[in-house]
Amino acid sequence: METKTLIEPLKSWDIYKKRPLLLTGPCSVETEEQVMATAKSLVDAKKVDVFRAGIWKPRTRPNSFEGVGTPGLKWLKQVKQEFGLPIATEVATEKHVYEALKFGVDVLWIGARTTVNPFAVQEIANALQGVDVKVLVKNPINPELELWVGAIERIMKAGVSHVGAIHRGFSSYEKTAFRNQPQWQIPIDLRQRMPGLPLICDPSHIGGKRAYLQDIAQEAMDLNYDGLMIESHIDPDNAWSDKQQQLTPEALSKMIDDLVLRNEDTSDSQFANSIDELRSQIDIFDDQLLDILERRMQVAKTIGEYKKKHNITILQTNRWQEIVNKAIRKANTNGLSPEFISTILKAIHQESIANQMRVMNEPEKIA
Repeated sequence: METKTLIEPLKSWDIYKKRPLLLTGPCSVETEEQVMATAKSLVDAKKVDVFRAGIWKPRTRPNSFEGVGTPGLKWLKQVKQEFGLPIATEVATEKHVYEALKFGVDVLWIGARTTVNPFAVQEIANALQGVDVKVLVKNPINPELELWVGAIERIMKAGVSHVGAIHRGFSSYEKTAFRNQPQWQIPIDLRQRMPGLPLICDPSHIGGKRAYLQDIAQEAMDLNYDGLMIESHIDPDNAWSDKQQQLTPEALSKMIDDLVLRNEDTSDSQFANSIDELRSQIDIFDDQLLDILERRMQVAKTIGEYKKKHNITILQTNRWQEIVNKAIRKANTNGLSPEFISTILKAIHQESIANQMRVMNEPEKIA
């Protein structure tokens, strides 16, 4: 059963009165000239609300560029002083927090590699006790909602009142077009667990390539995200890290201008009546689906009884593959994606196996 967080409703951020809030800047601080030129170009394009840049860069393997470190904070502070922009950077340790705050960083974010480690998050939370700063928590690398919720709760329990989440996608062993799979349902579940939580999408780390950023950003806006964190560099082709996913300020400006922003609600009574009627139909179909699934599970249990009686294994690989192939062929003609059908069938199959496992392990009834 899903548990509800005990955290009180979040205070709203004044900065979130604008939608989408745009946190942008280079993946990494490289030089003073690069930082200031990028910031000026973004300001001139009027496409920046918070200037973000990496100071410390956690890399997968050694001998990669791991950031310029504390000296780069002076350049971020210079951006704040010269352009009047709030500044943001990632922190992964207690020392990072102290250094960032010393230079007046307004927004800290906790990266995916840190969120996955409760000890590291708690260390950061301890360093934030009594500090008035905004903190964004990226989802953990692996698709684990509880880790994400737990990290947010740790920061909030430290007394930080302005906390938000960043959806940057999830790592997967399977190779896909995206750098990290969006798995949009997980941030939707987070929003349900923590209503009012500011939610930012990071298309740069989901997509990994410029060509995907527009579509990802649009999907985030369609899902009512509060803002976007997008990497922008004055010369992305020569960036010291993640060059393929960074946009020039000009390209970023065009991308934002091309976004379609939709309202969360409307006062149009005709629309409301039409939606209510369609939602009633959805409710009916959902009830029918549940009834069908219940009957299907009853049949699966009966099959389990036959397998038990004849000493047959539960998993029948060939039969399962036939079911999947047949369903996908039918899905292709009915306008349903193979990915959707595969996901649904996998869940049904797992539940069927669980039911048959219980049947198999029931003690024999004594006559």
